[in-house]
Amino acid sequence: MGSSLKQDLIASIRNIPDYPKPGVMFRDITTMLGNARSFRRAIDELVHPFAGQKIDKVAGIEARGFILGGAMAHQMSSGFVPIRKKGKLPHDTVRIAYSLEYGVDEMEMHRDALQPGEKVILVDDLIATGGTAEAATKLLQQMGAEIVAACFVIDLPALGGRKKLEALGVEVLTLVEFDGH
Repeated sequence: MGSSLKQDLIASIRNIPDYPKPGVMFRDITTMLGNARSFRRAIDELVHPFAGQKIDKVAGIEARGFILGGAMAHQMSSGFVPIRKKGKLPHDTVRIAYSLEYGVDEMEMHRDALQPGEKVILVDDLIATGGTAEAATKLLQQMGAEIVAACFVIDLPALGGRKKLEALGVEVLTLVEFDGH
């Protein structure tokens, strides 16, 4: 990916200081999504490494992962699997608990969302500490998915999330990085 594309993507992402709490710089991709050119270029870059490969499903983490993942799945002629917070899916689900800064949460997917051995790409807007992405990866692996890669628009490398996924044997692809958290 060229440096001008990286610069364009960085410029299209809104930075909101002290959200959701003091000291945090929130990286808001809704401005990137609202810019047709930036949105298209981001999706093109996220799917490009998989050109010519058969990807069965794209799994998106609620909620921004749904937007990115839906667009990726469409472009790749793949199915889409929503990974949601507990209690949001209407059918038989599988669930995993994971740690948050203050407590524990759970995410789930439909039990019949994928078949063992299917090639899956996991996607979300940002990887920070990696707790949510790590849980989603374990959930997909538990269901027998072959995770081809985990893709994110933004990496916050100082928070170490990429290393957690790589420790699970998952390739991590990101488009831009920001310092801090």
